[in-house]
Amino acid sequence: MAGRGQASARAAACRGGQADPASRQARLRESKRRLEEELENECRANEADEAYRSRGVMRNGRRLGAHSPPKPYAPPATPQGKINTTDPDSRNVETLRGWLQGYNAQAATNARQIVVAAELTNSSADFGQIGPMVDAARRELRAAGVAELPEVVVADAGHWHQVQMQALAGDGIAVLIPPDARKRKGARPGWDGGLYAFMRRVLATPGGTALYRQRTAMIEPVFGDTKFNRRIDRFQRRGRAACRSEWRLITATHNLLKLHKHTTAPLAA
Repeated sequence: MAGRGQASARAAACRGGQADPASRQARLRESKRRLEEELENECRANEADEAYRSRGVMRNGRRLGAHSPPKPYAPPATPQGKINTTDPDSRNVETLRGWLQGYNAQAATNARQIVVAAELTNSSADFGQIGPMVDAARRELRAAGVAELPEVVVADAGHWHQVQMQALAGDGIAVLIPPDARKRKGARPGWDGGLYAFMRRVLATPGGTALYRQRTAMIEPVFGDTKFNRRIDRFQRRGRAACRSEWRLITATHNLLKLHKHTTAPLAA
C-alpha cells in the first residue's frame, strides 16, 4: 500500500540532517530505534489506509474496490527489515556493478556541464527525483542571484513521474522524459495514451529530438569524469548528511576544475 511506503519515506527525510552515531553501541541502539520507528509508521499508515478504504468511496465520489476489494494487511509484531549498523542512513542500491550499500547521487547541470544542484537520496530508483532536483536547481540559482530560471528540463526514463512532470509544466517548464527506456522493446504495458503518447510524439519531432539529444552530453560526462578520471567512486564518510556534504564538495570541485581549464586554455589564433 502506498501509505506505508510514504510514511517510511517521510521518516527517512526527517532524519536526513542527523549525524550518524560514532560508537558501535550507539549505532546499534540507533539502528534498533529506526527499525522500530519504521514499524510504528507502517502501522499508523496501515490504520489510516484501512479506515479510508472502509468508507468504500474515493475522494472523487467513485466507489473504491467494488470489483476487487483489497486483502486485509496485518503489520508484523516486530520489525522485519534489515539495516546497516555502520551507516543506518544508507540502503542497498542498484548500480552498474550490481547491488551495493550506499546512496543515489543526483545532479542537475546546464548545457556546459556546470553542476547547478547536487543532492543525495538513499532510494535506488530515480523515480520521484525530477521534482526535488529542479526545485534544488531553482533554489541554487536564486541564491546565486541568477534571475534566469530553467525553461527546459531533460532526464532519462528512470525519472518519469507524471505528477511531478505536470507540476513543472504548470510552472512553465517544458519537461522531456521518455516513457520508455532504451533497453525496453516497445512500450511498457499499460503506458499508452495520455501523457505517454503525447511525450512520444514530442520526442519524435525534430525540436524534441534535438533537445533531448543534449542530455547525454550535459550530464553523463560529469559522472564519468568523477568516477573514472578523478577516481571518486565511493564516499569516505558515514551518514546521509555527511555524504551529501561530500557529494556537494565533489561537484563544487568539478565546477572549479572546469573554470580553471577554461581560464588557462590557450586563446585561438
